[in-house]
Amino acid sequence: MAEDIKKLFDEDLKGAIEKNPDAAKEIGAKFQINIEGDGGGSWFIDCTDSPKVEAGSPGGADVTIDVAEEDFQKLLENPQANGMQLFFAGKLKVQGNQMLAMKLQKLFELRG
Repeated sequence: MAEDIKKLFDEDLKGAIEKNPDAAKEIGAKFQINIEGDGGGSWFIDCTDSPKVEAGSPGGADVTIDVAEEDFQKLLENPQANGMQLFFAGKLKVQGNQMLAMKLQKLFELRG
């Protein structure tokens, strides 16, 4: 079943980071996630000194990820396998420090 992307970022991930700020700080990076599609949007995720998730694109991200909504759903289903497939197919665009994109899985694991 497809995940509600707005709920994922605005409620689930935001709540997980608020409950586990130390775990978020271990990730130690700032992410800009841009998801194209009706159910998508843009979110800035700060996993440094004051961990938080906010809608929009304020700038200052260490890594920016652009992906279509349907491809983001695939990424959530199987981050390891689908992440590499989408990246090499040009459907997952990563700008900035590409190694930090690998830490996204750890970030999403915070929500339990």
